[in-house]
Amino acid sequence: MHDGGWWAFISHDEKAGRPKVSGDLVRRVWQYARPYQGQIVILLITIGVISSLSLLTPLILRDLIDVTIPSANRTRLNWLALALVAVPIINGLVGVVQRRISSQVGEGMIYDLRRSLYHHMQSMSLRFFTNTRTGELMSRLNNDVIGAQQAVTGTLVTFASNVFSVIATMIIMMAMEWRLTLVALIILPVFIVLARRVGRLLRDIRRESMEHSAELNAAMNETLNVSGALLVKLFGQERRELDRFSGHARDVRDVGIRSAVVGRWFMMGLGVATAIGTALIFWLGGILVLEGTFTLGLIVAFSALLGQLYGPLTALTNAPVQLAQSMVSFERVFEVLDIPLEIEERPDARALPEAQGAIEFEHVYFAYDDETKPAGLSDVARFSWRGGAQHLKRGKADGSESPTFVSSRRWAVADLTVKIQPGELVALVGPSGAGKSTITYLLPRLYDPSEGTIRLDGHDLRDLQLRSLAENIGMVTQDTYLFYDTIRQNLIYARPDATQAEVEAAARAAKIHDFILELPQGYDTPVGERGLPPERWRTSAGGYCSCASQKPPHPGPG
Repeated sequence: MHDGGWWAFISHDEKAGRPKVSGDLVRRVWQYARPYQGQIVILLITIGVISSLSLLTPLILRDLIDVTIPSANRTRLNWLALALVAVPIINGLVGVVQRRISSQVGEGMIYDLRRSLYHHMQSMSLRFFTNTRTGELMSRLNNDVIGAQQAVTGTLVTFASNVFSVIATMIIMMAMEWRLTLVALIILPVFIVLARRVGRLLRDIRRESMEHSAELNAAMNETLNVSGALLVKLFGQERRELDRFSGHARDVRDVGIRSAVVGRWFMMGLGVATAIGTALIFWLGGILVLEGTFTLGLIVAFSALLGQLYGPLTALTNAPVQLAQSMVSFERVFEVLDIPLEIEERPDARALPEAQGAIEFEHVYFAYDDETKPAGLSDVARFSWRGGAQHLKRGKADGSESPTFVSSRRWAVADLTVKIQPGELVALVGPSGAGKSTITYLLPRLYDPSEGTIRLDGHDLRDLQLRSLAENIGMVTQDTYLFYDTIRQNLIYARPDATQAEVEAAARAAKIHDFILELPQGYDTPVGERGLPPERWRTSAGGYCSCASQKPPHPGPG
């Protein structure tokens, strides 16, 4: 029907998978609001007070024009003039209280939501992080959570305020003159049709914008970290990466333009409808004033109330649009929270006493996912970690599904059975991809085996507390990661309560104590982009030192 022009531009992908604001989603959001329900009640009271105070000014104007001035009552005139000043002052003070409470509720909810999201991510297995780009994780924790915050502190508070205003204004207008009120409501269907049409469209645009922003964040994270930047420069691919970045940035730009154009058309439509309603009121009211049926004060007061009706009514019409856009943020956050944990601690898991170091692999199988492309969070959220060959699917616009990647069960470790005695030094030898690192990842439960059992001192690893397991196993990875902090803080990361003597003893064991003392700030030397460059820090020895500071019974290289 609309084949070209602006409509073709703004209605891009309108029918593609349009999620709705479901009751389940609202109930889930309420779970985060429940702890603040007392403050929410106070917030609603302040909103009601502000809405009621706003109605006093038109009534004062009516009294001034129809009663006070014609009667030449100076005392009444003085009091009404003071009231015209007092009303906005009181309204403003109550508004400050409202703003403070709404901020406390909104910021508190978002703090809880962000903390839950971060905790859930921290609880995921290593598989989740290898299948998800870091930029997408950052986008969920920052952009999406901020979008959810705007829904709470902005959209919902404004919605409640406008509901109070419309109801109170309608009551006053009906009491003053019901016929004019009905005329004012003639344009209401126009508001509803516009809101329903544009609301669905902007919701789709909002989700598309978030997805493109996540892609942009991921591209920046991949190429602006040290490893990525080094790879780009070594192979001279700066132009290629610039083109890739430009493509993602272009997508974000185009979606932003579409959103702005849709919003402008929407507001123009509402403005025209409001102008028509206002013109009808003044036309009909003016005729009745000329005939002597209405007073001038009534028309002035009614026109002022009309502004207080159409303003909130316009905002309420736009509320489903804003709410739908904001709820996309909650949906994307809940997508992550709904990802099942692959590595879970059993309710009856027990603490491991000081380990002796007897390790047993019994018919252990393990397979990584065979990915055809990196899985985004929207894909990972639909992925089941277990159960043989698995297909990860994303919906198409027509409702069908297409596979994103398939886990084809190519074993990285196949039927491994081995026993390692306490104190025994074992070397895993084999070509790249033979499963050497995989075996070391299985022992501290960074992954769980697909089949088979792993035991430590006769205990199935799945029967042990994860914290207890971490305290008893030390690992030095091939590439030790350093936080941007001091050498001391990096060394005691696994055991923050380690004394200086213990740290120095571990450093001597790793043969880096003298090297550290040669630095200008010794153990307080910063490591990272603003301090000691990572390449000057002996990472493998530093990793072993951190492991030694942890004091596991049997630290060893991994």
